[in-house]
Amino acid sequence: MNNHVFDKERWQSMTIFEQMGNIGSEVGRALSAKSRGDKSSMTGAFYRGLDLIDASVEKLIQEKSPKTKEFMRAREQFAEAVLTDKEDLTLEKYFFDFALAARINR
Repeated sequence: MNNHVFDKERWQSMTIFEQMGNIGSEVGRALSAKSRGDKSSMTGAFYRGLDLIDASVEKLIQEKSPKTKEFMRAREQFAEAVLTDKEDLTLEKYFFDFALAARINR
């Protein structure tokens, strides 16, 4: 989807908390850029976020994990927040909570 490169194998070995926390960073970047009117930065963060979600989903599907639905719903909410005028004030907090959990579990 995007031309950035990341280590998918390493990504897929992270915990769900680490993955969602890192995805949350891209969500925050995309929404912040959107509010500033910086379309280029918004688009980059949006596609990076989608790529990370998709890499997570790929592994979850292979594992037949029920967590797949959670990731797909988060993907849907992220896309809606970035691509429409609909504002979701809870989206960043949702992802932040995962980042917080990842730090606590270290």
